[in-house]
Amino acid sequence: MNDSRFRKIREKLQQLGQEHVLRFWDELSEAQRAELAEQVEKLEPELLRHLRQLLREHLSGKRPRGDLEPVEMVRVPTTDEDRARHRRAQEAGEEALRRGKVAALLVAGGQATRLGYPGPKGTFPIGPVTERSLYQYQAEKIRALGRRYGVTPPWAIMTSPATDEATRRFFEEHDFFGLDPNRVFFFVQHTVPALDPEGKLLLAEKHRIAESPNGHGGVFEAIAESGVLDQLAELGVEVLFHFQVDNPLIKICDPVFVGYHVLENAEMSAKVLKKRDPYEKLGVVGKLNGKYAVIEYSDLTTEEMEARTESGELKYWAGSIAIHCYNVDFVRRVLATDEGLPYHVAHKKVPHVDAQGQPVTPEEPNAYKFERFVFDALQFAERAVFQEVLREEEFSPVKNATGADSPDTARRDLTRVFAEWLEAAGVEVPRGDDGAPLYPLEISPAFAEGPDELRQKLPAGFKITGPTVLE
Repeated sequence: MNDSRFRKIREKLQQLGQEHVLRFWDELSEAQRAELAEQVEKLEPELLRHLRQLLREHLSGKRPRGDLEPVEMVRVPTTDEDRARHRRAQEAGEEALRRGKVAALLVAGGQATRLGYPGPKGTFPIGPVTERSLYQYQAEKIRALGRRYGVTPPWAIMTSPATDEATRRFFEEHDFFGLDPNRVFFFVQHTVPALDPEGKLLLAEKHRIAESPNGHGGVFEAIAESGVLDQLAELGVEVLFHFQVDNPLIKICDPVFVGYHVLENAEMSAKVLKKRDPYEKLGVVGKLNGKYAVIEYSDLTTEEMEARTESGELKYWAGSIAIHCYNVDFVRRVLATDEGLPYHVAHKKVPHVDAQGQPVTPEEPNAYKFERFVFDALQFAERAVFQEVLREEEFSPVKNATGADSPDTARRDLTRVFAEWLEAAGVEVPRGDDGAPLYPLEISPAFAEGPDELRQKLPAGFKITGPTVLE
C-alpha cells in the first residue's frame, strides 16, 4: 500500500478520534491492510458522529417519546357487515395480484445462530415431516399464487453480507424451487459499525472493524440503491408485501390484506394480533404525537401496558408482527426526506480483539449496535390500514432453539393448521387425549393452499394412519 493512501486513512481516523483502529497495522499482511483501509475509507464521518451522539443520549437515559394514543383497526370479522367488507377487500387484492401489481419482499439477513444451525435462517429445515426449509415453503406459496391468479409475484429478497453468498447458492442448488430465476431478486442490506461504551470502534479482527447489519429498516435504502426497486417498478409492481423469514405460517401476498391496503389508498399498512397479555414482548400500533407508529415494548410504560378501555379490553392490544404492505412510491418518498428512518441503540454481545490483539467472546453485552426498523416509516404515511389477524392462523415465529417460538412450536402449529384443513376437507385426523394430532402432517403449498383446494385433490377414502405428506 502506498504512503499517500495510508496517510489519508490515518488522518481520517485521527479526526474521528478512532486512530486505535490502526494499532496492529505493522503486523498485517498487504491483503489485510488493503481490507482494513477499504473499510476505513467507507466510514461515513457524519454517520459515525450521529451514532456516537445517539449512544451518548441512550446512556444518559434521554429517551423522548411523545404522547401515545390508539388507532382505528380492521378487526377480525364478527358480523355480516364485517364479512362483506372482508370479501370486498379480498376481491380488490385478488384483482391487484392478477394485474401483477404486487411483489413479495422478504427480509432475510439473519443467521440461525440462536437455533444452533450453521447457515442463513431461511435455509433452516422446518417441515414437520420432510424438513423442507423455510425458503422452500415460501417459494411454494409464491408458486401457488401464480397458479391461482395467473401471475407469479416477483420475489425480492434482502440478504446481509453474512448470508448473501450462501442464500444465492442455496437457491441455485434447489433450482429456485420451481420459480423463474429472472423474477427472484437478491439485494444486500448495509452494515454499520458497533461501538463500545466510550463510542470507540471495535475490531472484530486485527484487520477488520466490527460491523453488523443495519436492521430490517435498511430495506428501503438497500432495495433502492441496488436497483431492484426500479426493476420491480418496470414490471408494473406498485405494492410491496413485506415479511420476515422466520414465520412459516405467513400468508404471502395475502389478498385480503393487500385489498384493504388498496381500497383505503394506504401508503403503508400492518398486520397486528391481539397480545397474549399486557407484557408480551411485541411492539404495539398507535399514534405518537398524531403520527402512525409502532412503539417497542421496551418503550412502553407499565401504565400504558396495563391500560384498559371501559369494556375491559387492553387499550394497546394490537401487537405488530412485522408484516406490512407499502407502496413503491412511498419508499421513494421516505428516502427523499431529510430525516429518513432513525437508528435504534441495542446493547449486545460483540466479539472483538482486545488491545493486546487477543480474541474476546463476551458472555454479557459489551457494546452497542445500531438498527433501523421498517415500521418507523409509518410516521411518514398519511393513510394506513391496520388489520387484525388470528395468531393461530398466521404467526408462529422461529426464534429460539427450545421453548416458546422455537422449531418445535412452529412444527406443532403447522401440523395443527394442516389437521384443520384436512378435517374441513372431510378427512378424519387421529388425535390424542390432549386434542393434538397424533402424527406430524405436512401439506406443500404447491399441492394445496387450504381446505377447498385440498378437498378437490384428495383421493376418495383418503386416511391418516401415520406421518403424512401431501405434495
